[in-house]
Amino acid sequence: MPEVTRFAPSPTGWLHLGHAYAALFAHEAAAGQGGRFLIRIEDIDGTRARPVYEEAIFEDLAWLGLAWEQPVRRQSDHFDDYRAALAKLEALGVLYPCFCTRREIQDEITRAGNAPQGPDGPLYPGTCRNRSMAEREERIAAGETYALRLDVEKARACVPQDIVWKDHVHGTFKAQPAVFGDVVLARKDTPASYHVAVVVDDALQGITLVTRGEDLLPATHLHRLLQALLGLPVPEWRHHRLITDEHGKRLAKRDDARSLRSLREAGWTPQQVRDAVGSA
Repeated sequence: MPEVTRFAPSPTGWLHLGHAYAALFAHEAAAGQGGRFLIRIEDIDGTRARPVYEEAIFEDLAWLGLAWEQPVRRQSDHFDDYRAALAKLEALGVLYPCFCTRREIQDEITRAGNAPQGPDGPLYPGTCRNRSMAEREERIAAGETYALRLDVEKARACVPQDIVWKDHVHGTFKAQPAVFGDVVLARKDTPASYHVAVVVDDALQGITLVTRGEDLLPATHLHRLLQALLGLPVPEWRHHRLITDEHGKRLAKRDDARSLRSLREAGWTPQQVRDAVGSA
């Protein structure tokens, strides 16, 4: 069956060799099946996204010889889609406001000792999970800043059957969304987290195969739970290897020496980039 894939960079810096590999990987996964390749601009973080980086994304990808469908979806144009998803989760009773600052969370974790660990570090200790509805409403009415967290135990109880997902490299998994604990799904300055936005975007764009780095494999456990709660279609996944430097460290946008922009200015050709990252 023809696949629909996407490359979804954030315009918060210059693309590097790792991004080139991810884009080529997604493009080839679609092209080999006679499918469709889409670009999505993940600019939901308005504090860091910059138009100059978005323009550079298109320039770099065109230079690599890639073509993609129009129009390009920009997350900043679709906040209503994410608000609708969050409203559905709220109606299910699986969200709660968290008033804790990062410092308060860290202090609580330190006091507790031996805090459970997730893929992103110590899990949130659940400080605000059991606050009464009256206290929540009072603090919100008083103008306190809060984030919306997923009550993962309640959420899992809403989906009694096993939740499974298939990765083309690693096989079939039974979802274990509790690995992230009560994760933040929205903040005042960011109307939806990556986790909410990505599952909504993939559904609305008809993505059938999600290709992304193996560092994001744990997140798929949570994404499958959100898809089940929201009644979204389920794609398949292919988590590919990461491109690293000579020390085995994952490439980062701050490493300008390996940015496609710098390499292009240094005289590299698209074929040299393809050779450098290896076969997709």
